[in-house]
Amino acid sequence: MNMTTPVTLPHGGRLRQAAREEGIPLSRWLDLSTGINPVGWPVPDGMPASVWSRLPEEADGLEQAAAAYYGTDALLPVAGSQAAIQALPGLLPPGRRVGMLHPSYAEHAHAWQLAGHQVIPLAVEAIESRLDGLDVLLLVHPNNPTGDTFAPSRLQAWLADLAVRGGWLVVDEAFMDATPDLSLAPLCPRPGLVVLRSLGKFFGLAGARVGFVLAEAPLLARLSARLGPWCLSGPSRWVATRALEDRDWQIRTRALLAASGLRLQACLSAHGLVPDGGTDLFQWVRTPHARQIHQGLRREAILTRLFTDPLSLRFGLPADEAQWQRLEVALAWVVGRLDDGHEGGNEP
Repeated sequence: MNMTTPVTLPHGGRLRQAAREEGIPLSRWLDLSTGINPVGWPVPDGMPASVWSRLPEEADGLEQAAAAYYGTDALLPVAGSQAAIQALPGLLPPGRRVGMLHPSYAEHAHAWQLAGHQVIPLAVEAIESRLDGLDVLLLVHPNNPTGDTFAPSRLQAWLADLAVRGGWLVVDEAFMDATPDLSLAPLCPRPGLVVLRSLGKFFGLAGARVGFVLAEAPLLARLSARLGPWCLSGPSRWVATRALEDRDWQIRTRALLAASGLRLQACLSAHGLVPDGGTDLFQWVRTPHARQIHQGLRREAILTRLFTDPLSLRFGLPADEAQWQRLEVALAWVVGRLDDGHEGGNEP
């Protein structure tokens, strides 16, 4: 019997692998590779023991907290938006033409291709002219890693064009929480509109694996049937409910992230790495020296996200002043060695 090895796409993180490859203890690393808020929502003590011992149940407050936060009750909790990314393409018959930005979060293209659909890479400026030839337009918004955003009115016009033909607009809003005014979540449910949300980035709760799909009820019912019962663990539901209800923390965090995003932009620019795009949670730099800088920073136990198409780097946020200073020193060293004709980083 032929066995096919599943393809695992590269992602940020994988800190243990980097530590092992560089021979540097895990405790010394600064991970800037993921775009996750490094000062996430502070999970409190006092989780009831029953959350661990009983099967997860609805009516525990999670759906209500999410409805208040997103501005709609047309939602389905899922095990991180990745669960929906993998399942959604199977809800349409194979052969659909699916347009999505390039570069963007690669798991989307991978999932739609695996389900037998045709993925059409698009530049931002090409979306308008290509829309009539698409069955699905899928946008990561803000885009990862470029940070591109679109006015909600423009997205709604594209949705109207697609929906009249039975098409979909799928919007992955994983990085939207810092700029909620750009979100289409409050428009749900609307024919053809599917919005994905996650607590991994802004809330810094990536390990809890909590996300939501916002869409019309029939689509949510089909997706729920495909995913099966107990998509979220009891502890994840407990934490997510309280994080979504904590409006004071959310307001403070949006202000802090806005300042931190500007600081990162200035920090990189000061070392000749002027960002080509980004969000409050990350900055994206196109440079022919991306590999050298990535490797040089790895040798200083700083992990960034390397992209090869196009050749570029994504930098997440340091967590505190000591980490900011460490990044400054490392960038000066690594970029300085590039200027001197060296590869960057310490000598082997």
